[in-house]
Amino acid sequence: MCLLPSDSEELALRKTVLVLSCTLMGCLAFVWVGTFAALGLWVSAAIPLVYQVASVLGVIALARTRRYEWLRRSQLWLSLLLPFALQWSLGGFRNSSAVCLWAFAAPLGALLFVGTSQALPWLVAFAGLVAASGAIDPALAAGAPRIPDGVVVTFFVLNVVGVTTVAYVLLRYFERARDHEHATSERLLLTVLPAPVAARLKRDDRIIADAYEDVTVLFADIVDFTPLSEVLPAADLVAVLDRVFAAWDELAARHQVEKIKTIGDAYMVAAGVPLPHERPAGAIADMALAMRPALARIAADTGLPLQVRIGIDTGPVIAGVIGRAKFIYDLWGDTVNTASRMESHAPPGAIQVTPRTYDRLRASYELQPRGTIDIKGKGPINTYLLSGTSDWPAEDDRIPSSTPPAASPTPLPAPARPGTPSTGRSGAMPDVGHGAVRTGRRLWRRRCYSTAGIAA
Repeated sequence: MCLLPSDSEELALRKTVLVLSCTLMGCLAFVWVGTFAALGLWVSAAIPLVYQVASVLGVIALARTRRYEWLRRSQLWLSLLLPFALQWSLGGFRNSSAVCLWAFAAPLGALLFVGTSQALPWLVAFAGLVAASGAIDPALAAGAPRIPDGVVVTFFVLNVVGVTTVAYVLLRYFERARDHEHATSERLLLTVLPAPVAARLKRDDRIIADAYEDVTVLFADIVDFTPLSEVLPAADLVAVLDRVFAAWDELAARHQVEKIKTIGDAYMVAAGVPLPHERPAGAIADMALAMRPALARIAADTGLPLQVRIGIDTGPVIAGVIGRAKFIYDLWGDTVNTASRMESHAPPGAIQVTPRTYDRLRASYELQPRGTIDIKGKGPINTYLLSGTSDWPAEDDRIPSSTPPAASPTPLPAPARPGTPSTGRSGAMPDVGHGAVRTGRRLWRRRCYSTAGIAA
């Protein structure tokens, strides 16, 4: 009831803790008001009553105006002065059970509600009033009213327990709220930066830039989304785009690839940054194959003609964090540009890959040559269309080691793809096309190396 929509999380927290503080100390004040009234000490009873009335009026004003400056200022001054006034009216430290301990709420409140820079003067003021009370205590004790010893001891206990409990509750509440705020900020940071990069950024604010040699980059773009944006209402357009990207985000998490960014209706992910990946090209291929049916389901639900174009390339990239007010983790290099060109030149609904990606995928995926297309800034490039997975097992598609294999024994016959007729010649490859021939040779070499290792 006392918060404004425009209040920051910090301001909302301070308002809440201030109202909680007023409530706690206002309720505890009933004990002092009732006890001193029963003893006939009307002036002493009126002092905590003044605090209660002022607190109620301050909370009402806060609820009506939503501005807490007056309540904050009044609470600090009342918390500082009234406990000392009560102690002086009762005849000093002993007779009042050191009720001035409650004045510590002023520097504590300044620390919580104003900030560390302005809390020190309140602590100095508290210490000064304690010293002044000690100086005049003999004079006050000489004219102190008669208070039963049992009441004095009881109030000593109440003052110590009450002050420490209120301080603990306020600090605990404030700390839990700050922990929640920190966790929320952490989650928001991780939606912008990969976790390893965010950890590095928190440890060191220097420029973060890394070179990676084996990264597979995917660009996806919704076909004819701009004409669609001119027809759909703004809320519906954003809702559709949010649903599409949320579905693709789930796929990125499932296939353990890193979402880099979105630009309009374009979507970019990569595998191999910021951490190495066993199958960077394979993981991206799996995600690309899953993106189309995910989009088709949304198209069926919404009745919109949604299609996606996807482009993929594999190679070296530079990755780093740019910006100060708003961070962004981004990739640069020829691989990024080529993947973007693959997407923009792909047919609607197709997944187009470069020869570099084709070399990584051909053993475990179905790819058809599309032919040579002219890419701006790169010239003619042979491209391939990814259509699905093959029956062959997935392989580690990282850059192979430069270490030469052990010498192999007599070559074994090349295995034929299941269901493909053999030529009948020992060691000859079945005539099933360029891709299958190269796949057979690759597996043949792997089998030979394995046999050589066993022989050794």
